[in-house]
Amino acid sequence: MPSSERTYPVRAEAVPSQPGSRVSAGQRAAELARAVAVLTVPALEEVVDLVAWVDDGWLNVANSAGAARIPAAEPAGQWRVLRGRNPVERQDPMHGVPRAAALADPSPPNDRNSYPLAGPRLASVFADPTRSPDLVVVHSAAHYWPEQGGHLGEHGSLDAGQSRAPLLLSGAGVRARGLIARHARVVDIAPTLAALAGASMPGVEGTVLADLLDDGAASPRHAPPRYVVGLLWDGTNCNDLLALAEAGALPNVARLLARGCALTGGAVAEFPSVTLTNHTSALTGVGPGRHGILHNVYFDRAAGRQVVTNEVKAWHTACDKLRPGVRTVFEAVGAARAGALTACVNEPIDRGAGYSTFELVRALESLDGPGGMADHLPSSDDDPHTSQEWASVDPDYAWSSRVDALGLTQVLQLWESADPPVLTWWNTTGTDTGHHAGGPYSAQSRASLLDADRRLGVFLDLLDARGLTEATAILLTADHGSEGARVTCTGDWDEALRAAGVTFRDEGYGFLYLGDLDEDTAGPELAESAEATPQPRPAGA
Repeated sequence: MPSSERTYPVRAEAVPSQPGSRVSAGQRAAELARAVAVLTVPALEEVVDLVAWVDDGWLNVANSAGAARIPAAEPAGQWRVLRGRNPVERQDPMHGVPRAAALADPSPPNDRNSYPLAGPRLASVFADPTRSPDLVVVHSAAHYWPEQGGHLGEHGSLDAGQSRAPLLLSGAGVRARGLIARHARVVDIAPTLAALAGASMPGVEGTVLADLLDDGAASPRHAPPRYVVGLLWDGTNCNDLLALAEAGALPNVARLLARGCALTGGAVAEFPSVTLTNHTSALTGVGPGRHGILHNVYFDRAAGRQVVTNEVKAWHTACDKLRPGVRTVFEAVGAARAGALTACVNEPIDRGAGYSTFELVRALESLDGPGGMADHLPSSDDDPHTSQEWASVDPDYAWSSRVDALGLTQVLQLWESADPPVLTWWNTTGTDTGHHAGGPYSAQSRASLLDADRRLGVFLDLLDARGLTEATAILLTADHGSEGARVTCTGDWDEALRAAGVTFRDEGYGFLYLGDLDEDTAGPELAESAEATPQPRPAGA
């Protein structure tokens, strides 16, 4: 999640376009071929892992070492190699597991890396009729791009390390099995939460993780747990979380693990492995090609404008961007359990929740959205759950700590009531801030995990005190993983594209929309950004 002081540039290094200009299919095809040729030269291989596009029914991938394609309608099938080596040849979701394996080969290059479920994840990105890019550029795992808003800790790419979110299940309705060497997907989270809460989500892309649940939790013939809680610790590295919990450094995560199980391969995020795309997938059970939130920022050809979703002044409107037919887990549980309260804390994807932080923001009718609530956030200076050594030197860390302190306050108020919510979703942002600023396995990322663990402990103690522990199921996850950038691995593909005369918009630094695209119908929510000097992309980018 971004801090309140960051925003997206209206145009990410795009060639200036002429008002009213449009590009024909033939011109776009020519620009596409030229862009692919520019991006797959050896000189860019250190920063460009691969490029992907759809053409004539085929999903294509290419880099300097080779090219391959697969039918876009059957992306889980066999790839056909066109030249050299298939850039996504290795798709092992357990690559870089456990922590020792990741540290032995940190942020590996393409020929040593792995791209789980590459076909289905890439195909989804190109499935939206008006928002999908013409070409996707996938960052190398080690790419460091501070001039465009990058950090020491990164995510967004297709590889296993940046795509692996933790997944831990605990408590009522869950089989206590400890660590399990397998993986799931982020799209599995919503149907699994729904099943625990006694609801179903037919037609989604994810599946209920029934083998991790007691028979009664996944079967309508038996009573489900009385309460279900989903915890999202944004940007958390799965390897480090599990290793720290096992070592006793995260005692409250260890409390969960003692009463449940965790997948060492975590949950594979949808592509791009960024915040709003995967928060949405986690809570709807479908990929970006269906839910419509393609990236933290994208261009909508039908609207003729850039759409920013993961920015502090836009969070409360995120659900307005959902495509028709998409349903949230809150809506599913509400339909199955009429009158039951559901709660969504500090989470933009909140449609259908009976209580929602951002519904309170919408009720304020402030043009600043959540950005106008800064004065209402508690101070981080005396917060007992905040690592002051980092909050005192990093404004983003301090801001995230204030947000997370407010999150804990809301959760405690909800659960101190006579009838707690049957489904609670609680989003934590400080973990993403810590992983971005220090990189995974760093002192700062681990401090952010400890802060989240302390807040979790307060909640677990409340459950114990109220006698609700045995009636509550808890799922802990993230929206993506985190991988360390290498500060010497720099370079900007936009410069090479401009030098070659390619006309394009680069949204979110990796989504290329080709041709002259004007933005003469920008919505009011973008007006301030349009007048502002471009700033670095937010931490959730």
